[in-house]
Amino acid sequence: MSSAVSFLAPAKLNLSLQVFGKRPDGYHHIRSVMVPVSLYDDVTVEEAPAGISVKCDAPEVPAGATNSCHKAAALFLAWAGTPAGVRIRIRKTIPAESGLGGGSSDAAATLKGLITLTGKHPSRETLRGMAVRIGADVPFFLPGGAALVEGIGERLTPLPWNVPFHAVIVRPAFGLSTREGYARLEREPGDPPPSGTVPSFRTFSDVAAVVRNDFEAVWGPAHPEIAGIRRELVSAGAAAAGLSGSGSAVFGLFTSDDAARGACRKLSAGDDGGKGRRLFVARSL
Repeated sequence: MSSAVSFLAPAKLNLSLQVFGKRPDGYHHIRSVMVPVSLYDDVTVEEAPAGISVKCDAPEVPAGATNSCHKAAALFLAWAGTPAGVRIRIRKTIPAESGLGGGSSDAAATLKGLITLTGKHPSRETLRGMAVRIGADVPFFLPGGAALVEGIGERLTPLPWNVPFHAVIVRPAFGLSTREGYARLEREPGDPPPSGTVPSFRTFSDVAAVVRNDFEAVWGPAHPEIAGIRRELVSAGAAAAGLSGSGSAVFGLFTSDDAARGACRKLSAGDDGGKGRRLFVARSL
């Protein structure tokens, strides 16, 4: 049995995100088209004599019990009934508080690493239960692939993804709190929305047409930079642009890597270094 394993943990884009009524537990009903993209953290899971330790090269990421990987390890080791511990190392590329799902993807990678290390395989239902307890986006990252995500993030309908796209992702100098974003939405308690048609994507135009995000309206007054980045991306040739998750990252969609990289250069040329933002080029997975 290997004593250490590493996984690439991809980011995701919410091509669409609708938020409906609030549930009795405080979570909200959502409906979102989510696609993993080629922007990765690197997560290494290693056997240890006892305890759980998390080290991350990004100082803003907490290393203690609030870290999503720590939560994942605690839940898995309790289920497995093993006295052994684990060391987790995270090399961050996906920026925090960006709506790109980095922490959730890292947690899913931790669960996969522990399955590999211990040789113990929870049932699909048990694993999904662990994922939901860690965070709403974690279930999405376990199977991989695009999905229509509903409920609080635990209901997944896989979407065959035959229309590749390329994206420029712009993370402004600020992050945004998911908790604050949902509070600003001010949704009333309500039942889940009626089941809608599962979308299908046959052309790039189908992909661009679905882009929308309910969080853009609530963040707009406090952070006009979000709308500004959307305009920059469209001016640089994006077929559509929008916020991912609860923000703060904004993405633009392109048909080719060359087009995306050309747009990225245009946006970089317009940034004198004072904006403090980060730009990435990625493709759908």
